[in-house]
Amino acid sequence: MRQKLLIVDDEQGIVDMMRSYFTPRYDVLTAYSGSEALKKVSADPDLILLDINMPGMDGLDVCRQIRAYVSCPILFLTARIESSDKITGFGAGADDYIVKPFDLDELGARVEAHLRREQRRQDNAAVRFFGDLSVDYSARTAEIHGEQISFSRREFDILELLSLHAGQVFDRERIYETVWGLDGHKS
Repeated sequence: MRQKLLIVDDEQGIVDMMRSYFTPRYDVLTAYSGSEALKKVSADPDLILLDINMPGMDGLDVCRQIRAYVSCPILFLTARIESSDKITGFGAGADDYIVKPFDLDELGARVEAHLRREQRRQDNAAVRFFGDLSVDYSARTAEIHGEQISFSRREFDILELLSLHAGQVFDRERIYETVWGLDGHKS
């Protein structure tokens, strides 16, 4: 499955240029304003290229508003070159800061580097091995001798609790409290 980029800039020429450049390698979504960007974020892009200087809601406001909900890299595109502007951008939640005018090949290399880093982070999911048993906490799966074991949500919660605290003894009440919450044993 191809990765998705969201390009946000109020200058149509810049958006068209970047869309042409990135379309052969990525699925490209575009937005021409901050409010339109907020709507397109629901498409779950893998990376966002976000202009800072836009009328109405600027890129800084968009970044601040979505950062708590979006973990993908956000790269600011801007004509602002002062260090204080960059510090403000990073403080808003940006992962990189690209000054206009920019070289498309350099921008492409930065996008690829951020996406590779993000992929490595996802690939390094928390997996633990217990002899022939492997538990992938991010994917919420377990395998023994290479065969996947099916668990209900609660069963996996119990497996997670016990495997993350190997060697520790839990009584039934503690498991109920931890997995179901304080009143879980009553239902």
